[in-house]
Amino acid sequence: MANFILDDAKKVFGGKSSLSKIILITCVTYLITNLLQYAFPIKNYFALPGDPGTLLMQPWSIVTYMFLHAGFFHILFNMLWLHWMGKILIEYLGDKRFSAVYFLGGIAGGLTYFVSYNILNATGSTHIGQLLLGASAGVMAVVFAVATLLPEFEIMLFLFGRVKMKYLALGALVLTSLLDFSVNMGGKLAHIGGAAMGYVFIKQLQSGQDWSVAFHGMISWFTGPFSAKKKMKVVSNQYKAKAPRKEHATATGSNMTAAEKQKRIDSILDKISQSGYDSLSESEKEFLFKASDKH
Repeated sequence: MANFILDDAKKVFGGKSSLSKIILITCVTYLITNLLQYAFPIKNYFALPGDPGTLLMQPWSIVTYMFLHAGFFHILFNMLWLHWMGKILIEYLGDKRFSAVYFLGGIAGGLTYFVSYNILNATGSTHIGQLLLGASAGVMAVVFAVATLLPEFEIMLFLFGRVKMKYLALGALVLTSLLDFSVNMGGKLAHIGGAAMGYVFIKQLQSGQDWSVAFHGMISWFTGPFSAKKKMKVVSNQYKAKAPRKEHATATGSNMTAAEKQKRIDSILDKISQSGYDSLSESEKEFLFKASDKH
């Protein structure tokens, strides 16, 4: 049985889906922190503090707080929403853009909490929790990214029937973030920051600015020194590769410049936003799939 578990874990970590990896790491972290919490206050070192001095000593917490959760239902609902909405976002924009939205949303939510904490404490108007934890800000970013990209996309909800994505996202924000700030005020402010990031990310993408490129470039810069260097491969130049068939080159966009590809992606995204995914032609679907896979 242990071998089966190890094999499944290898498939998840060895695969290309960041969604599966994020959910698995979050669940494992939840189990470990709950097992160790009585012997060692591990959450204090990885949750996001509101105090500037403490944050300066543990800057990693701006990301690690997203993998911590207060209770079973907290992590359950976050991971379910992330699974449902993440699959939709990956289908249309690819895995790299999904992971960028999720982590940028979490960081934006954490910064919203941090700034609000210090402003409110300085004015003495109210008190909010000293630590922030949970994936809700990143999840809310993914939800609003999907709603901004596909506002007319319909989801089947139990007891409610078919609900458009724009109404689902708005309802989720109101119910979880805008009602009764006397309860979990820090978390609710983080939700708003994450939702704003998801919205802005898609609007920037539709205007031609892909923030996922800068995000993954920054990640590569940080992880570069720890990554194994690829061995150089010598390839014989004896035989020339055959030129791609014209129709294949057109479908995948291999004969287009970067600016032309981005322009076509933007026009396809606008078409999805206005008329839905089913309105795309087969060539447009293939082009979007190839472009998403490369990003």
